[in-house]
Amino acid sequence: LRALKTRLGEPVGLVQFDSHLDTWEVNFGQRFAHGSVFYHALNEGLVDPKRMIQVGIRSPVHREVWDWTLAQGVTILTGEEAQLLGPITVAERIRNVLGNAPAYLSFDIDALDPSCAPGTGTPEAGGLTMIEAQRIVRGLMGLDVVAADMVEVSPPFDVAGLTAFHGASMLFEILCVVAEARTARREADAPQP
Repeated sequence: LRALKTRLGEPVGLVQFDSHLDTWEVNFGQRFAHGSVFYHALNEGLVDPKRMIQVGIRSPVHREVWDWTLAQGVTILTGEEAQLLGPITVAERIRNVLGNAPAYLSFDIDALDPSCAPGTGTPEAGGLTMIEAQRIVRGLMGLDVVAADMVEVSPPFDVAGLTAFHGASMLFEILCVVAEARTARREADAPQP
């Protein structure tokens, strides 16, 4: 995110698939931890909070962390809301929040239900199914997704490679969105005859 801001000269939009907010100031007694990454990204101005949406949030969270996140202007779509709305509507919500400017896509494997992805350190019941996640990400085609990540796949906790398989499958979907955005950018920047 720091490199993108340097390269683009402005903060990016962000869609975060996750069961946790990751906007804790201190996480398990540590200032810099996997649960505080977006706290720092917001405070450093790396992410435009009005163009940030968190999808699948369902873990217990202190009210002050929830309220702080909303006060920054971040849109939160809980796991239950995402399932009730369905993939097409969730993708449309994401599109509306991100707009047409450059965006980053972060996919924490625990956005998926533990029945699909048990191999993570902090599983939370009630997550997205694989087909829901795939349909949502496919619905993001055409957005200017400039970079992405996949986090928290933990092989020691995996069962028969299920999490790694689903993580790789989601990365394929995400890379298709990024590749399509790059192609569109290249075509837009090409000299016109």
